[in-house]
Parts: sequence; structure tokens; C-alpha cells
Amino acid sequence: MSIFSRISMAGLTAAALVACTTTFASAQTPAAPAAPAAPAVAERITNPVAEFAGIDKITGRIITFDVYIDETVQFGALQVTPRICYSRPETEEPKTDSFVEVDEITLDRKIRRIFTGWMFAESPGLNAVEHAVYDVWLKACKQKSDVPPPDAAKSGAPQVDTSKPKAAAAPATTEPDADSTN
Repeated sequence: MSIFSRISMAGLTAAALVACTTTFASAQTPAAPAAPAAPAVAERITNPVAEFAGIDKITGRIITFDVYIDETVQFGALQVTPRICYSRPETEEPKTDSFVEVDEITLDRKIRRIFTGWMFAESPGLNAVEHAVYDVWLKACKQKSDVPPPDAAKSGAPQVDTSKPKAAAAPATTEPDADSTN
């Protein structure tokens, strides 16, 4: 046998061994277990109120304030308007985020948009509004607030009952004064 034929035979034997081993291994492998069910993703809770904190860097005062969705609240020279505020159930990992628009009222009374984007309560430094005088960040999303809703503030005016027309009042009778004599 030549050296060439030994290499060919060795190559053939190795290929046959690999094929047999692969066949045997696949026959011995148990069926793959079913993939574990993906954990149920908790639904996001849409909240009507966003709670913010703001700092006035000149006075050093930190203020917490509530803002109803699609309403604007002024904090110093900033106007804060949350568009949506999501949270998770208490049984889930906290993930609270809000899409917010912040405008600045300039010294010449013009409104300039300085922030539009998502704020995350768990990472307040990630997308907080950093202004020369004021900083604002999201603290939480809430279902209720001590601040009356915007509709309640508008309805604080006396309400007129329009359910049914009232009967005309009888003319008031006036009694003659005791001092007057005829």
C-alpha cells in the first residue's frame, strides 16, 4: 500500500466514524423540552396625573407638583405639559415613564420649547430638564391627586339648572310702610 492510499483509507475511516457517531448521538438525544413560557408582560397602567419635582437653583427650594395629562402647569419660567404617564402594577418591577413637553417663557415673553421626550422616574438624571435656573424631573404617575382636576376648577362657577324651565315668579307684593299714611 502506498502512502497515498493509507491517507485515503484513514480519511474514509474518519468520515465514516463521524457519520456513525452523529447518527448514534441524535438517536440518543431526548426530545427537546418545550420552551418555557415567556413571563406574562404586565400591562402598562395609564395614569391621569404625573407627579414632578422641580428645583429652583437660586433659592435651593425643591417643589413637588402634580399635573394632569394634557394640562400645563407653570414652574418658574417653565411650562410643563405631560402627554401620557405610564406605570406598572405594584406587583411588577417599577417602570414609570411619561412623555413630557417643557417650554420656557423667555424675558421677551416668547415661548420656546426646550424639551420634548420621555422622562423616567427610576432614572431621574437620564432625561431631566436642566435649565439655567430650574430643573424638573418625573417622580411618579398617579391615579389621584389632591389638586382638583381641571374640569372641577372650571365647574367651580355657579351652575345654572337647565333641566326644566321654572315657572314665572309671582310679582312681589309690597306692603305699605307703617310710616306712610294716606
